[in-house]
Amino acid sequence: MSYLLDKKIKRDKIFKYAIFVVILFVLIYFRAGVFRGLSYVSSIIFRPVLILGNNIGEKLSNAGAYFYSKNFLLSENENLKAKLNEQEVRMSNYNSILDENLKIKETLGRLPAQAGKTEKANMVLAGILSKPNQSPYDTLVVDVGVKNGIVSGQKVFALGNVPIGRVAEVYPDTSKIILYSNPGEKTEVVISGKDTFMQIVGRGGGNFEMILPRDFILEKGTEVVLPGITPYVVGTVQTIISDPRDSFQKALLVSPVNIQELKFVEVEL
Repeated sequence: MSYLLDKKIKRDKIFKYAIFVVILFVLIYFRAGVFRGLSYVSSIIFRPVLILGNNIGEKLSNAGAYFYSKNFLLSENENLKAKLNEQEVRMSNYNSILDENLKIKETLGRLPAQAGKTEKANMVLAGILSKPNQSPYDTLVVDVGVKNGIVSGQKVFALGNVPIGRVAEVYPDTSKIILYSNPGEKTEVVISGKDTFMQIVGRGGGNFEMILPRDFILEKGTEVVLPGITPYVVGTVQTIISDPRDSFQKALLVSPVNIQELKFVEVEL
C-alpha cells in the first residue's frame, strides 16, 4: 500500500513538472508575440502623431527659415536703398559741380582756345595743384600767379560764389591760398537775418567756431556771410555749445563746400 502511494506521488510530481515546463514555454513564446503585438499596435496608434509632429516641426523650421530669410532680405534691401540714395546724392553733387565748373570755365574764358573766349576781367579761374591733405594746414596751391594778375590779399571762391579763403603768397606761375577754415584764421562775417557783425575762427577741415554772448539766440542752419552788397555764404551753423556757468556760448560752423571735391577755384581780381 505504501509502495503504491509513493509511486502515485512521483507521477503527480512528474505531471506537475511537465505542466510547469509547458506553461513556461507557452509564456515565453507568447510574451515575445505580445510585445511584438503591442509594438505593432503602438506603431499604428502613434504613427499619425509622430507624422504630425514631424510635419509641424518641419513647418516650424521652414517658417523660422522663412522669417529669417525675409528679415535678412529686408535688411539687405534697406542697405541697398541707402547706398543707392548715397550714390544718387554723390552723382547729383558731382554733376552739379561738373556743370558749374563748365559754366565757370565758359564765363571766365578758360575754355579751349578754339572757343574764342576771352578771360573775364574781375575773376581768374585757377586749377588746384595741392590740397590740404598734401599741403600744410588748410592751404591750397593753385596754377595762377603774378603772370595772371594775382596779388596777395585777393579773395578766393569755390563754385563761383562760395568764399573759401584769401591769397597769401604769390609766385610767377603759382599762388598759395590760406583757407578761412585754417586753424586760427579770423574772418569778419555778418550773421544772416540779424545783420550782426561777428568774427569766425578757423578750426581746420572746413570748420569754424564763433563766440557769442550767452543770451544771443542763434539757431542751427543759420548762415554767416561776408560783409558787402553780395551775401556770399562762408559757413552754416551746425552746433551751439553753451554752459550756464559761462557768460558766452560757442557756435560751430561748417563750410558749404568740401575742398577735397574741388578741382578749380576762382580768384577775384
